[in-house]
Amino acid sequence: MTIEVHQFPCLSDNYGFLVRDDATGAVATIDTPDADAVNAALEERGWSLTHIFNTHHHFDHAGGNEALKARWGCQIVGAANDAGRIPGIDKGVHDGDRVSLGDSEAVVFEVPGHTVGHIAFYFASDGVAFVGDTLFALGCGRLFEGTPEQMWSSLGKLLALPDDTIVYCAHEYTQANANFALSVDPDNEALVARASDIARLRADGLPTVPTSMALEKATNPFLRPASVTLRQSLNMSAATDVEVFAETRRRKDNF
Repeated sequence: MTIEVHQFPCLSDNYGFLVRDDATGAVATIDTPDADAVNAALEERGWSLTHIFNTHHHFDHAGGNEALKARWGCQIVGAANDAGRIPGIDKGVHDGDRVSLGDSEAVVFEVPGHTVGHIAFYFASDGVAFVGDTLFALGCGRLFEGTPEQMWSSLGKLLALPDDTIVYCAHEYTQANANFALSVDPDNEALVARASDIARLRADGLPTVPTSMALEKATNPFLRPASVTLRQSLNMSAATDVEVFAETRRRKDNF
């Protein structure tokens, strides 16, 4: 590993992530849900903040940008096509761009759907992806600004990542997501087993994040519109993958 990730709770159900490049000591926070919590985590680790990598503009992801920039003088990196909504942005990035954190490097994926300017950061050499609110453990982001077609295309970029990719999503929504997933994919044995594991973790106050792409591919209904059993459950055997995804998202919105 060339990076170290420190995960900590923020706000009511967000997670904060500090990423440190081992070679140089450069440190990024992935989003800024709570500047005080980020500063406390930095102090706990004895780290100094050099970068903010924003996935999207929502306040629970960018609300601490300016306070942290004032404190640390760090560089703020965000989506070029949503720069007007990223407070304090210094560097705008596009799909396929590479951003440096010391000697480590992340590839930028444009993954619109939850917002039109959402991006993800993939540290390929470490097999780690920070996906914001695009993909959740057993879920995906609500389509506040994008279309089902956009979100399904975005999820396709993440589906193309290796199975052993460690996925850091930004909220502890997993138990509620599991309850929904079971409602649309009740015969998925891997999902049933995972839901039981999640219940035990949450009963003990433990996080369900990070997850892995392999686990999501096997159990997350939003990544499985081609599944025969999911289609049968939704009575959509002849539909396209996008149509199945859209119906799954619609049902989650009303669950």
